[in-house]
Amino acid sequence: MKVAFVLGTSTGGTGRHVLMLAAGCAARGVPSEVFGAAQTDRDFDFSAVAGVGFTAVDIADRPRLLRDLGAIRRLRRLVRAWRPDVVHAHGLRAGALAAIAAAFVRPSVYDAGPALIVTVHNAPAAGGLTGAIYRVLELIVARRADSVLCVSADLEQRMRTAGARRVGHAPVPAYPVPPEPPRMPAVTDAGPDRAVVLTVGRLAAQKDFGTLLEAASRWRDITPEPALVIVGEGPLEARLKSQAAALHLDARFAGQRDDVPALLAAAAVFVLPSVWEGQPLILQEALRAGVPVVATRVGGTPELTGEDAALLVPPGDPDRLAGAVRAVLTDPALAARMRKAALDRARALPSPDDAVASALAEYARAGKSRAARKR
Repeated sequence: MKVAFVLGTSTGGTGRHVLMLAAGCAARGVPSEVFGAAQTDRDFDFSAVAGVGFTAVDIADRPRLLRDLGAIRRLRRLVRAWRPDVVHAHGLRAGALAAIAAAFVRPSVYDAGPALIVTVHNAPAAGGLTGAIYRVLELIVARRADSVLCVSADLEQRMRTAGARRVGHAPVPAYPVPPEPPRMPAVTDAGPDRAVVLTVGRLAAQKDFGTLLEAASRWRDITPEPALVIVGEGPLEARLKSQAAALHLDARFAGQRDDVPALLAAAAVFVLPSVWEGQPLILQEALRAGVPVVATRVGGTPELTGEDAALLVPPGDPDRLAGAVRAVLTDPALAARMRKAALDRARALPSPDDAVASALAEYARAGKSRAARKR
């Protein structure tokens, strides 16, 4: 079996997931090739993994007609030349482009052509021209893919509604991080008596850190005042810093950090205020660290945390978010129960080996199904 992975520009969990799958396949003797944006290779260094090849394909991060046509032509040539048994695309855009390209790779008497599997990692944009475009991408993927894997139950339902012939669940595990002793990283500048409220993520609209800042203005009466630490970079950084200043918040914007496990170990509570999530890797890391979690009840988050390891609130509600954080900070017994529940939940999370084994089983099933349809 040979597997070709297709993905566009990715700076986060999708790129890491594809790297994990490609490396896992190669380690099991399954040759893997990654077709994707050159920047993605620079970010994740696919080329450095033994048994994994990388070929640049100009897949834009948003619809661009001429670039998309060029990407389709290049993918078609690459698939024709390499003849993979399976094309596994990640994301609706990469999935739709791969579907169109694969449709022009004709099967032969001896070769049924590659099976197409698409993993949907994110909810599409809602409304407007962008939403309409992504609806078309959904339909292309649903009609052309042999199998559509989704990171959350709501996405699974969307793809079934779109007419996908087979829809399944895609485990997207975080790599286990060795435990570190609790310590107070210097970035917080917080004394030992100050609680640290931690959040980690890209400073972008999906993460909704603006609502978190509004919530933080509602717990300032706690003594001593908790220290809010926001780890990450992104396009909304200046706007969020301005909002924090206007609210007179003691919020620390820590930028990108390589000591997130230590930050989690030092946190009194981890908060994920997103408007949508699939299987967020940082949330899995928080569970493994045994830190109490406050998060929004969106996407795949409830499936990850269950009802005991996190307090789940509606998205975009600063009052409910602030109330949940306050409950954790002011009730030591609740916090202790949540820490234990987080560690219990973490033990049930899928491992990278589980994810690779699940993918290989899906590749075998899809290949047999495609071959049977061609007879």
